[in-house]
Amino acid sequence: MIVDKIGTLPGMARTPRDSGRRLDTSDGLGLAVREHGDPTAPTVLAVHGYPDDSAIWDGVVAALSEKYRVVTYDVRGAGESDKPPQTEAYQLEQLADDLARVIDAVSPDRPVHLLAHDWGSVQCWHAVSERRSADRFASFTSISGPCLDHVGRWMRAKLRRPTPRGLRELITQVVFSSYIGFFQLPVLPELAWRTGLLPKLITTLERFDPYAAANPTRPALSDGLHGLQLYRANTRARMSKPEERRTGIPVQVLAPNGDPFVSAPLQTEIAPWVPNLRVRRLPGGHWLPRTRPELVARCTAELVEHVEGGAEPRALRRSRVRPGRHHFQDQLVVVTGAGSGIGQATALGFAAQGAHVVAADIDGSAAERTAEKAGANATPYCVDVADRTGMERFAAHVHAELGTPDVVVNNAGIGIAGSFAGTSVADWEQVIDVNLWGVIHGCRLFAEQMIARGEGGRIVNVASAAAYLPSRVLPAYSTTKAAVLALSQCLRAELAADGIKVIAICPGLVNTGITTSARFVGIADAEQDRLRRAVKRLYRRRNFSSHRAAAEILRAVQRDAAIAPITAEARVGLVLSRLTPGLLRAAAKADLTPH
Repeated sequence: MIVDKIGTLPGMARTPRDSGRRLDTSDGLGLAVREHGDPTAPTVLAVHGYPDDSAIWDGVVAALSEKYRVVTYDVRGAGESDKPPQTEAYQLEQLADDLARVIDAVSPDRPVHLLAHDWGSVQCWHAVSERRSADRFASFTSISGPCLDHVGRWMRAKLRRPTPRGLRELITQVVFSSYIGFFQLPVLPELAWRTGLLPKLITTLERFDPYAAANPTRPALSDGLHGLQLYRANTRARMSKPEERRTGIPVQVLAPNGDPFVSAPLQTEIAPWVPNLRVRRLPGGHWLPRTRPELVARCTAELVEHVEGGAEPRALRRSRVRPGRHHFQDQLVVVTGAGSGIGQATALGFAAQGAHVVAADIDGSAAERTAEKAGANATPYCVDVADRTGMERFAAHVHAELGTPDVVVNNAGIGIAGSFAGTSVADWEQVIDVNLWGVIHGCRLFAEQMIARGEGGRIVNVASAAAYLPSRVLPAYSTTKAAVLALSQCLRAELAADGIKVIAICPGLVNTGITTSARFVGIADAEQDRLRRAVKRLYRRRNFSSHRAAAEILRAVQRDAAIAPITAEARVGLVLSRLTPGLLRAAAKADLTPH
């Protein structure tokens, strides 16, 4: 329940609404201010953007006010606050002064934790980068609103040291910001608001955000009209002559990956001016406080709790921006089949980059050996991926003891070769249970956790080049790996809106223990041993180690590859499967069993 504090602070008078009061500004205006929650708790001050009012924070307030004192107010020109007609009344210096007056009124003796969105963030950046007022702020969580001076310097840096990626990011942001030029024009922006054109445009853009359907943006005409002065009073002057603005307070940037106005690079590439920075890229659109209030509240509470003296949770540690930091530093990574081969090498590769690794294997002793090699940042677990109940217990254990994984590598698998006629029903059931159902269990159980957390993740499914290279001697194995590849591509499309990337790894001939454990069906034991030795010699001559494969897997996860063929033959095979599938079907008729 949202509880509004009763009473009047110095400089404040009750508004017509029972739940709020008014605060006088330095230029004689009135701001509508509301307080929620325990007045003795740390204060979170939420500042809205354009074309919104403080109601955008209602869902966040409901979540945060159970533990913190939350203050919201309508900025000048919005909601129930006064709306000056002059453009100069909306300059950042005046907005920052309004913010300072609210802080002095609601928390005169204790720094506040800022939470801001859009133009609320813009004015808060201006305030926190002023040395004379820096001690009034304990932390700052910013959503979809950069410092205008940082924007000017960011754009100049992209032009001064041009790279293909940098120029692409710059052009993208210029396209995103084209509406700002339109807002500088006389009459036309006001006409677009009055005719309903801009509200319709907002509605159209929100259709690309699956979270916006339940909480659409419905801006008031008055807020849309008066807020235009924010752009006219600040953008041209600030971005044409950007200042060097820094802040040393703890800053957390929540960057929605589907924001059509403010790109993630523009929001997040600010480390030169913000040394105590955390960046969290989240699934969602521009109006994250309205569409994902529980997510915004949780992220904000984690930073506030830590700044107030609590332990730093993994989510904050992994979002820290520091020079020389590894890509997977402080992430939680689950690897199945981690007792040997590619699984073990992959687990060790993630651990070497500072991740906490859960090394799972059907052989508990092998899992423990991998964890010992990985060092302190590793946890062993014994599980059979084919056992649904066991996997459910495993996923629940990881979540309860360590949290939601950032990366899950479904690697466990078995090898089986031989003719279709020689493959028994029991053989089919075993290979499907491990190679396919094991992946299904891992995807289903950990994707649920990632979706609930709301911060995305990576699911890595180890298939095989056999998924797209048919062979008469691998019907069962190729079938399961083709299914894993197809499942991965389907899940990549389905889970994209939740920020979960699904990556299919397709190794070729990698020299691992699978050569000695693979079964050749339909033949005598003596012949099976001879074939295993022959296959082992072939893989040894190929000499592509599991550590090289693991390095390729880590690179694929880092660059978010949809399909990552490992080894040259896997890459060539993938190209041929698309360009000359008939040739591969003809080659599949050959008996490639080593002799």
